[in-house]
Amino acid sequence: MQLFNKQKGSGLVEIVVGLAIILTSLFFLIKTYNYYLRFALVHRNDVQVALLLEEGIEAVKLLRDANWTNKIATLTPEAPYSLAFVNSMWTSTTTGYGRYIDGDFDRTFVLSNVYRNSSDSIASSGTLDSGTKKLVVSVSYRTLLGTTTKTMSTYITNLFSN
Repeated sequence: MQLFNKQKGSGLVEIVVGLAIILTSLFFLIKTYNYYLRFALVHRNDVQVALLLEEGIEAVKLLRDANWTNKIATLTPEAPYSLAFVNSMWTSTTTGYGRYIDGDFDRTFVLSNVYRNSSDSIASSGTLDSGTKKLVVSVSYRTLLGTTTKTMSTYITNLFSN
């Protein structure tokens, strides 16, 4: 009587199928990781610009908090200013000192006068509100296609009446 094992080689088939599943999974993981790296490298500047814009607004708010009369009200409306971190404090400047951040990014800010209409809402004309300024922070950087500029704006007020 002959005994034949009909399952001869089925273990080898299971190993080949298992390896195929593992290799396919690894292939897609590597492709996904490559896509992620490309995406991260392309948008690296966008993340840095967003952080620099937020930091610019916060720095001007620190100037406001320190002394509105000397550090905000004396700035010429519509004139571009840069921020410099000197002696552990932020300061505004019209010179090129500290303008290029990491050698790539140029951050400036502009303060504009704010006017209010008869219902005390912000308007393009009306009564000048000397205790409120419109703040626009801009960050520019060079790309292969030219210069890209991103801006963020808000209003600041003489919060502490100083």
